[in-house]
Amino acid sequence: MNALRNDLVYLVVFAAAVLTMPIWLAPFGAAYPDLMQKFAIYGIFAIGFNILFGMTGYLSFGHAAFLGVGSYAAVWSFKLLTMNVIPALALAILISGLFAAAIGYISLRRSGIYFSILTLAFAQMSYNLAYSVFTPITNGETGLQLALNDPRVIDRAFFTDVPGIPRPNLFGLELGGLEAFYLCAVVLILCFFVAMRIDRSPFGMMLKAIKSNQTRMAYTGFNTRPYTLAAFVISGIYAGIAGGLLAVTDPLAGAERMQWTASGEVVLMTILGGVGTLVGPVIGAAVIKYFENIFSAFHKARLEDIFSFLPDGLEDFVVSVVSPFVGEGWHLTLGLIFMLIVIFLPGGLMEGARRIRARIGKGRGTGSKAPSGNPAPAE
Repeated sequence: MNALRNDLVYLVVFAAAVLTMPIWLAPFGAAYPDLMQKFAIYGIFAIGFNILFGMTGYLSFGHAAFLGVGSYAAVWSFKLLTMNVIPALALAILISGLFAAAIGYISLRRSGIYFSILTLAFAQMSYNLAYSVFTPITNGETGLQLALNDPRVIDRAFFTDVPGIPRPNLFGLELGGLEAFYLCAVVLILCFFVAMRIDRSPFGMMLKAIKSNQTRMAYTGFNTRPYTLAAFVISGIYAGIAGGLLAVTDPLAGAERMQWTASGEVVLMTILGGVGTLVGPVIGAAVIKYFENIFSAFHKARLEDIFSFLPDGLEDFVVSVVSPFVGEGWHLTLGLIFMLIVIFLPGGLMEGARRIRARIGKGRGTGSKAPSGNPAPAE
């Protein structure tokens, strides 16, 4: 009962933190809908990736393929069926799940670096196919977009046409700005809850055992492959949901979402937050997306304005030193942050939080001891 109560408290605190983002992110300059949507969407992406990497130890470099497939599926749902987001997300889940099952069935025949290379190869194949071969489906480099003459058979059969291209909606409620963010936030909370149940379940314990020593489990006659394939498919579905939500917030699907850099980004998010933890990947995703939007906005003219209080010679020197780390070069800053985290906090930001909590607890424990020379009271 204690564990169940703790999980419930954990879920409630997480849900409260997500739903109140517009309030507590305001002092950080991050309380605008587009950025908060990214926090939620890439949080889902990272949670799903952590189910595979954090629980089983299988490092995939191809998860962006499922992100892209989810986006394409959602946009096709908008074009062919309806602008309602429920069928779009359902189709994104179905297609990404089937795609993950096919790739996982082949890739999981190998482990370690060979598995990683296989997933990377499949992701790059998917990117190239979407970019050129499957142009009738993906619209190539232009990307798949909505158009006035789209069939939208359900909408045209049951609802009155509106002028122009309609926006995605949830049973008539148009999703834009904060409405779209709260949809993403609710889906993030549901995905977090499912991940928590998986982590606490016998299935989750089996995945952790596979990560601990898969060879020993195989020697005992236990077939681990169905479990790893299930984890791969679930992880791919999470990526598909994230891709579907990207299409909901911006009804466009392009091949760039399937590039290897997007797969590498989710790896960074998970490691930065804390591999194997529940909330760590969400924090890692938020930190990377926050720095991406903050540092990429600092161009040279803005830096000159910020450091204008310095003498001319010193101002030019400071701007020349700082400018390579912001704007288009913000990835240098991300690289430095990631390097520091890996060196000093191998367990990610969650390890840093645990160290702080332990130090605070130790300080309280020290403060509660009896003064030197006086006998401590009996317990």
